[in-house]
Amino acid sequence: MLEQFHVPEAIAHRVDHDPLRATCAELLERAGMPEDDARLAADVLVSADLRGVDTHGVSNLMRSYITGLGNGHLNPRPNWKIVRETPSCATIDSDRGLGVVIAPRAMEIAIEKGKATGAGLVTVGNGRHLGMAAYHAMMALEHDMIGQCMTACGPSFVPTFAAEVGVGTNPIAVAAPAGEEPPFVFDAAMSILAANKITLAKRLGVDLEPGWITTPDGTPIMERGPVPDEYMLLPAGSTRELGSHKSYSLGVVVDILGGLLNGSPVGPMAPRGNNNHFVAAYDIEAFIDVQEFKKGMDVYLSSLRNLKPAPGRDRVFYAGLPEHEEEAERRVRGIPLHPEVIDWFRSACDELGVQFRL
Repeated sequence: MLEQFHVPEAIAHRVDHDPLRATCAELLERAGMPEDDARLAADVLVSADLRGVDTHGVSNLMRSYITGLGNGHLNPRPNWKIVRETPSCATIDSDRGLGVVIAPRAMEIAIEKGKATGAGLVTVGNGRHLGMAAYHAMMALEHDMIGQCMTACGPSFVPTFAAEVGVGTNPIAVAAPAGEEPPFVFDAAMSILAANKITLAKRLGVDLEPGWITTPDGTPIMERGPVPDEYMLLPAGSTRELGSHKSYSLGVVVDILGGLLNGSPVGPMAPRGNNNHFVAAYDIEAFIDVQEFKKGMDVYLSSLRNLKPAPGRDRVFYAGLPEHEEEAERRVRGIPLHPEVIDWFRSACDELGVQFRL
């Protein structure tokens, strides 16, 4: 995550991950979720914070989930079920259940099918927000598998040449294990940035970079400035000349696999707040000896990070390495939360009768 989206250390309230996880679980349980589901949802959120993905951690999503559970948008006790199945594939109706609960269950199914057939593929309809997509993809790592997760969201960015939103942020995550190196973990929205980063920018009072948003008529704003009252997100690449058509089309791929493949409306037709998913687990042993693959990953990943850095840069990263290092640091020093977030937790705990322990 870009440095300007981190909470400044001077105002950050450092919180240990264990009491934060316990507090979130208890709040979600008081909001109506079963204990096991609440604990799982809390783990997904806090895992994002530990990895430095603050946009998909407790700061933005806890209040959203509590609100959704209260107004009926989220089903706290979904009767989710498999509605179509083969030895390697499955389609799930999640019954408006939170994706932070249903997506891990779907990935468990994908992993079991992948172990049996070489590749397990699960698409999830009637769904809701799944938090950090990498969490679900990374579940495959401990099984020596390559994990994949994507989620088809309601429209939030402007397709190339369009004057209105038509495709969701539609993140794609892929996790692949290595031996000595930290695993490769790619997780990115197909928009220029995740929508939650606008929330962070407002909270922190930081400017947006050129090419992140448009004017109300769809014209890309190519100079730095504060968050305006009206705007639309751009696809990654910002303009056709800079490659926006590539991320726009990848966003369509996510709509196909995470939406149309389970019968859900997508793009301009998708109801706002609906998020439908696709997860997959690929058994490395079905293709190549696992240890041989991991040795190859180590050589490849180390060769990338050992490349000569460009002027003004200290080092070269690969996806997942900064998050791995951030998690090690935050497990020791705590997760930095904004004072406004701490105030929200204090208020929510008071309202729902939960002990404030942050």
